[in-house]
Amino acid sequence: MLGGVAALALAASVSAQTYPTKPVRLVVSAAPGGANDVLGRIYAKQLSEVFGKPFVVDNRAGAAGNVGAETVAHAPPDGYTILYCTAAVVVAPSLFPKLSYQLRELAPLSQVSKFPMAITVHPTVPATTIAELIALSKKRGGLTYGSTGPGSMNHLTGVLLNNVSGMENVHVPYKGAGPLMIAALSNEVAMGTPTVFSALPHVRSGKVRALAVTSLKPMAVMPGVPALASTFPGFETTQWHGYFTTAGTPAPVIALLGTEIVKALNTPALRDAVENGGGEVVGTTPQEFAGVIKQDFAKYAKLVKISGAKAD
Repeated sequence: MLGGVAALALAASVSAQTYPTKPVRLVVSAAPGGANDVLGRIYAKQLSEVFGKPFVVDNRAGAAGNVGAETVAHAPPDGYTILYCTAAVVVAPSLFPKLSYQLRELAPLSQVSKFPMAITVHPTVPATTIAELIALSKKRGGLTYGSTGPGSMNHLTGVLLNNVSGMENVHVPYKGAGPLMIAALSNEVAMGTPTVFSALPHVRSGKVRALAVTSLKPMAVMPGVPALASTFPGFETTQWHGYFTTAGTPAPVIALLGTEIVKALNTPALRDAVENGGGEVVGTTPQEFAGVIKQDFAKYAKLVKISGAKAD
């Protein structure tokens, strides 16, 4: 007769060998039709083909991604409920005084992509470099910059830029990427910190000017635009995308999911969707992703504290 520990090990091994035996629920913490949803559905298709069982997208938007995260955190720990979300999940514990779930209730699977931000200005703003922007801001006592809301990656990018440059730019929050870009295009705000994905078509059309990107190196999709890290070493903010499942899921199932998610990154459909949208394909192990989460949690908690941002 097997002992308790041996029985559990055997059960975990069997579960990994047979997983999945039924459809898998892929919770996407974004509304249908947006960039995150589009990528999530491409992944769902690839993973369905790999595992031979449907990965069914369940859009759970709301509360800066917390609705989707809570859904997965409180699901049975069996690997049949997976979360696809952004870096907002590591910002939420610092931003929301009362969360209905804990970050530790989510088990990392893989960080799959990173979407840097762009520092943009309206063409009428007399600055073509970051140095000129800083000089102009200090001369005017600060410029306005827009974001998709308090505690968003756009906002925290502006907070970090103020912190390292000595600028005192004023944050103007908007309800989503659409309203933010409208404000940037109409010169309602002097400066923007949108994702490269959102900024790219407007930079190419000349409706906004990109001064820098927040990746550690320049990006091929924005030729001639330097990385902020060339002015402020180590400066990096990215709206990464990643996968989680429920904490307590058997380790072999977590390892299997992590491996197959990374394999899916090598398909042309996924690589093209990420790279053509101004993103960088990553693909980490669950352990590597756990390290990213720990580092980013501390980094963004500090910026949230500096900003004084709070969400209800």
